[in-house]
Amino acid sequence: MAEWQERITINPAVCHGKVCIRGTRVMVSVILDNLVVGVPHEEIIGSYASLQELDIQAALAYAAELAREGTADLPQVHSPVSDDSGTRDSRCGPSASRRQAAGALGSRKTPS
Repeated sequence: MAEWQERITINPAVCHGKVCIRGTRVMVSVILDNLVVGVPHEEIIGSYASLQELDIQAALAYAAELAREGTADLPQVHSPVSDDSGTRDSRCGPSASRRQAAGALGSRKTPS
């Protein structure tokens, strides 16, 4: 979602400057936390009347952008990534992640 920047905002006067959905006090982290534990989009939208499906997609796009830009405080591993067989995982990298994301988006069903 290229236009996530239109739906996400940071305002020091709203929620102590936490990242929120524009025009609401719904923090992006709350949306992501709900998604992580498996709460369906419809239930999240039902809990926050001002939210729309595009807001949830924007929150996910924002999280993806953060993941591309850096990492949380994770220990750095200096060995090549490998699967259980001990072979190097060639699926890593920008082109592979784009293919995987495109595949996931292509197979996603849109709610009616």
